[in-house]
This record gives sequence, C-alpha cells and structure tokens, in this order.
Amino acid sequence: MSDRPTLTTASGMPVGDNQNSLSVGPRGNVLLQDFHLLEKNAHFNRERIPERVVHAKGAGAFGYFKCTADVRRWTQAHFLSEVGKTSEVLLRFSTVAGEKGAADAERDPRGFALKIYTEEGNYDIVGNNTPIFFIRDGLKFPDFIHTQKRDPQTNCKNPTAAWDFWSLSPESLHQVTILFSDRGTPRSHRHMNGYSSHTFAWINAAGERIWVKYHFKTKQGIENFTREEAKRMAGDDPDHATRDLFEAIERGEYPAWRVCVQLMTEEQAEQFPYNPFDLTKVWPHADFPLLEIGELVLNRNPQNYFQDIEQAAFAPANIVPGIGFSPDKMLQARLFSYPDAHRYRLGVNYEQLPVNCPHATRARTYQRDGAMRFDGNGGGRVNYEPNSFNGPVENPAYREPAFELSGMVDRYSHRDGNDDYTQAGNLFRLMTPDEQARLIDNIVDHVQSVPRHIQERQVCHFFRADPAYGAGVAHGLGIEIEAEVAV
Repeated sequence: MSDRPTLTTASGMPVGDNQNSLSVGPRGNVLLQDFHLLEKNAHFNRERIPERVVHAKGAGAFGYFKCTADVRRWTQAHFLSEVGKTSEVLLRFSTVAGEKGAADAERDPRGFALKIYTEEGNYDIVGNNTPIFFIRDGLKFPDFIHTQKRDPQTNCKNPTAAWDFWSLSPESLHQVTILFSDRGTPRSHRHMNGYSSHTFAWINAAGERIWVKYHFKTKQGIENFTREEAKRMAGDDPDHATRDLFEAIERGEYPAWRVCVQLMTEEQAEQFPYNPFDLTKVWPHADFPLLEIGELVLNRNPQNYFQDIEQAAFAPANIVPGIGFSPDKMLQARLFSYPDAHRYRLGVNYEQLPVNCPHATRARTYQRDGAMRFDGNGGGRVNYEPNSFNGPVENPAYREPAFELSGMVDRYSHRDGNDDYTQAGNLFRLMTPDEQARLIDNIVDHVQSVPRHIQERQVCHFFRADPAYGAGVAHGLGIEIEAEVAV
C-alpha cells in the first residue's frame, strides 16, 4: 500500500481506478454508470466560468494600505481613523477590452481595482490608470464597449466602430488623447498610477460631507512602451506584465504607491465652472492640490490564481461608514452593473467566497438560498426583519446624512453646453514635442483604415482641442484640415 493520500470523488468516495473508463469488454461501449468518468468531465466542462465582459485579462496580489495622515476632520471611516493604521488589501490590474487571453501590452486603459478589508466591511475602489473615461453617462457604456469588442460579422477588432463612436461622442476626446499617448501602453502594472476616476464623498462624525478623488502614485516611477515596443512585447511575451508583477513580489521587490486625495467642499462644487462629477474631466491640481494620506504596498502573491484573482469581485457599491457616493452618472450606473455582473458570472452568493467576504468582520444579512450557498445558510434562524428573535437590526448611527437635490425629471443631454476640448488640448500642450509626435503617429496608425468621412469628423475634434493636434493628424492622413474645420 502506498503512503500517499487516497484520491476521492468530490463527495469523498475513494477512487479505485483513475486511469480507465468502465466499459463492456476492452473494446465495448462505456457505461453511463461510470459516475467518476461523468463527474470528471462534467466538472472539466465547467472549469471556465464566464469571463468578465470587460477587464477579463488581469493580474493581482495582496498587500496592505497604511494610513499616514490624520483625516478625521473629513471622514469617520475606521480604516482612516489613525496614523499608522494598516488594513489588508487585494489589488487587481487588468486591460479593459481584451479577452482573457489578450496580450498585456495592448493599447488599452488599465483597470486598477482595490479591495480594502476593513473592520467595518470591504471598501472597493474600482478605478483605472487614468483619472477620466471615454463617456460620462452609464447609458452609453454598452454602446462604447461594443465598439471595443469583436465585430459581430467578422469576429475581428474593428477600428471603424471605435472611431465612428468616438467621432460622434466628443466627450471621449480627453481619454482618447491619453489612450494614444505613451500612457496607453504601460511598461508594467508596477510602473503606472491608479485613480478612483469617480468622485466619492467623505463624511465625518458630525455628518459633514466633502467630495474626494483618489490618486495612487507609483513609487516605481512611470514607464511606458512605445507602439513598436508594445507590439514586439505582445508577440514575445503576451503575459509580460502578469509575470513581472508575480516575479517582483517573489524577489521581495514589493510594488508601492503613494495614496493621495483631492478634496472639494460642497460649496466649491456649487461654484465650480463645470460639473465636478463629470467623469470625462479632471479637477485642476492648482485649485485642488494632492494631499498624501497613505501608502499602498503589495507583498503577497496569490496561492491560486483562480481562487484569489479570477473569482475576485470588485464593486463600487461596496463602501463603509464615512464613505458615500456622488451624483456622477457613470458611478450611479456602475453601482448596479458591477454587482449584477458578478451575480451572473459567479452566482448570487459570490460575496461568500473567501477572497470577497469581509476578513476583519462577518456579514450579517437575511439573504438565503441561491446557488453555491456554503455558509450554513442561516441555519434555523429567522430569515425576515423585523422579527422578535434577536436577529440583526439597523443602527441609525450609520445613516448617511441627507443630500439635497432638486430639478425636473428628464433625460438631459450630457453634451449640451459641455466643453469637451479644453482639457484634451491642455493635455496635448503639456506633452513634449516628441510625446506629441508619438501621440499623433499612434492615432494615424490606428485610424488609417477607417472610412474617410469618419477620419474627417474626428480630425475636427482634434483641431478644436489644439490646432497643432488637428493639423498633425490631418497631415498624417492626407486631409486638408482648413476645409474640414470650415464646415
């Protein structure tokens, strides 16, 4: 007898033969009663859960957040309650549009999803490596993502769809400028910044609210690929950023970021020259300087990728006392869409998975049943509220303070009266001549196969952001810019 442990089925039954199917004779039919054969293959067929609709290709690691500044005047969040306090975190990086097998070096925004395991529950900051996004209304998100995915007829990526949408959506120009700059192809996950992108609320013990944006500034320095370098890396090692993150942590070179915030009072928001919750725009740092509040460090690799990273589920709806939401229309849509995507992909009880459940406290809900319930399902305790049997109840101390809103209910155009060009032009003018040249060359390379009328429409947007920007792209495409801008 071997001293190795005995193989069993999932139900625990010892397996006598794991090499041969049960058949009628050596050449006969396989029997339906071979439950081990059926179980192995049925499980194998289901080993690939549906991949994420967006952010399918990702890498991640565990670590900690350390509070380094006293921010109690602005928020009562417990994980920010004292200088030096640390909280366990999980950080997942990803590309946005590519499938699970896509190359890490593709030109794409990068997801920057942070889960902080606090004593008051999990706080998820689900952002990107850019402070803005292509759209400002969640109603347009499915349309936008469809243009980034595969064409329904050819099943290939379609630049015409992307540029058709962008040219008809001028609010995308700021993010398009970032995407086709050097920042569109980060050298690794460690060598880029992260952002909450959305505006959130901090709420203090007195019930006072202030608006906040998070910035995660890499301590490794920002490094990017050129287009040629990114294409070469995509062929040489499609998983280069995933590999780099894992190996750096294994070597003890723990990636770290300075955690900073921008703060805006409600009064400042009322007087702001444009909508401060517009996801296509930034808050000027000269008016709202960065305040460093902490440090983020990754120091532990996952032991099993599927368990810890593929099943990780991040949702901006996961907040803790002292944190609130803003009227950002994209954020408001994501509060529903992200948990709903997880319910579809992982099942209704996805937050019971070890990587998603609270680590420093435990959940107390009246939710019951559903697929994959494995926590005792509440036992014999009551599953309704209010009740007379000592079930958990609400605590008014955690109510969020009121927020005044007024106005007629309507579908208001998010494009009327919006300046979608100034910030994109400012970003272009901040670039060095070499960076501007690479930006223009990247755009020309990507848009050259697109129909002429779409090229001309998009060139007008570049020109309105900055004449040199538009003229550079127009020259690369052989378009007479003066004639187009005059239209």
